[in-house]
Amino acid sequence: MKLKENIIQESLKLFSLKGFLSTSIQDIIKAAHTSKGGFYNHFASKEDLFYQVLDKARSIWRERNLSGLDGVGGPIEKIKKLMENYRDRYLKDAENFPGGCVFITFSIELGDQRPHLAQEVHKGFNGVKAMLNRLLEEGREAGELRNDVNAEAITEILFAGMLGVSVIYNVNREKDSLDRSIDSLIDYLEKFKP
Repeated sequence: MKLKENIIQESLKLFSLKGFLSTSIQDIIKAAHTSKGGFYNHFASKEDLFYQVLDKARSIWRERNLSGLDGVGGPIEKIKKLMENYRDRYLKDAENFPGGCVFITFSIELGDQRPHLAQEVHKGFNGVKAMLNRLLEEGREAGELRNDVNAEAITEILFAGMLGVSVIYNVNREKDSLDRSIDSLIDYLEKFKP
């Protein structure tokens, strides 16, 4: 693995465990087995590194969560598959995210301290919500959901549920609880079928 990629990967793990603000450049240098020169040869600053780590985390999120969605039937089945992937392929990924969902960590710690960085994280949140809303609208149009369904309201509940599940799993690491929570979100969605 190239040094730049190694620094990004090790920083992703550290940010997941300790957060961006509590991770020092010295922590990163030590984890990546490099020097300050090695770090600054690839990154202008810790904030520059943040954006590249965020890109890497987003890439992993897409790869893990969107896997197999094209092979699934209608829009509602795609949402169910997304939820299952979120549980099984993303939240349980202790290799890349040993401290849990890095987006939650960033969102919590950066909101007051570095709002411009938190806004970057929230762009991803908005993208997920837009995708859920689009799939729900398509599901309603395809007759997979009742006509009286409020897609925006369901989107908010599903998204808030996903974030809540992430926080709880970060704290307790109980896979049975995680499974039940995601199953509950899927059951909630099922209630809106015609």
